[in-house]
Amino acid sequence: MTNPVPIPAPATAGATPAGIDPRGPRVAAGITAVLLAVVVLLGVGQSTRTAALVLLVVLALTFAVGAWRGAQHTWQGWVFRTFVRPRLAAPDELEDPRPPRFAQLVGLVVTGVGVVLGLLGVGLAVPVAAGLAFVAAALNAVVGLCLGCELYLLGRRLRAAA
Repeated sequence: MTNPVPIPAPATAGATPAGIDPRGPRVAAGITAVLLAVVVLLGVGQSTRTAALVLLVVLALTFAVGAWRGAQHTWQGWVFRTFVRPRLAAPDELEDPRPPRFAQLVGLVVTGVGVVLGLLGVGLAVPVAAGLAFVAAALNAVVGLCLGCELYLLGRRLRAAA
């Protein structure tokens, strides 16, 4: 499990976003992984490709909301806040919401490419894109390794070194 990213001290008052419960993105990733697995299974069948494309569009739109507003504002975030979070103790630490938000952008790019190529008639684009996104979502859900978050942190380190 990756350690929650500490929220840096604000440069100006109100500049740092509020922290989020780090378990929320993991629950959301689990829900997303299940749906992406369904897309992969539907996408390999000739008669079910349209259903796979429609579900991938829904997931891409969800990633768009997460990239725009933050993972906690997606419908999966609502499921976590409404049904899971009330049954848990308070988290030990809050997580900086920026890495999960960037991870949502990465998910949007991967699923968005699959949607565009699927609409252009590239037969296996939908299940391949869903498969790639599934690996990332499953890693986050099962072992707490958020690939998009790691890319965000790598980008910050590279910018700081430059």
